[in-house]
Amino acid sequence: MEQVIIVPFAARHVPAVAQLEAVCFADPWSGDALAEELNNPCARFLVAESDGQVVGYLGIHHIAGEGFITNVAVHPTARRRGIARTLIQTAIEQGAHLDRLTLEVRSSNAAAITLYRTLGFVHDGTRPRFYAHPTEDAEIYSYYKR
Repeated sequence: MEQVIIVPFAARHVPAVAQLEAVCFADPWSGDALAEELNNPCARFLVAESDGQVVGYLGIHHIAGEGFITNVAVHPTARRRGIARTLIQTAIEQGAHLDRLTLEVRSSNAAAITLYRTLGFVHDGTRPRFYAHPTEDAEIYSYYKR
């Protein structure tokens, strides 16, 4: 298995991350929206690379001691290799100044929910009918600084 490295999101990553969004999500972020995050002082995005290729990414918006994970995506061909876990652990480590890190996940995404729970996230509630394509509830999970 090739090595995966986590690097800060940069302009060179925008096309590959936009393509990853299109593969992973029903309502993907556009390349333009992703590029705007490069200049957002409240954004911190991380990219997982393997052999120079983008295989995953994670985005966080942070303000006033709290962070919100906007997306975690891993290319379908690279899943089940610990990439999402590594991205989230890196985000937790780099966000040590944050009191809380939250995210939303589709209620049906059992694999992601299991991952979040094993990393110490706790269930904080449900947002009914939050997602479209298909319509589904979102579960809210938070990681609280210990």
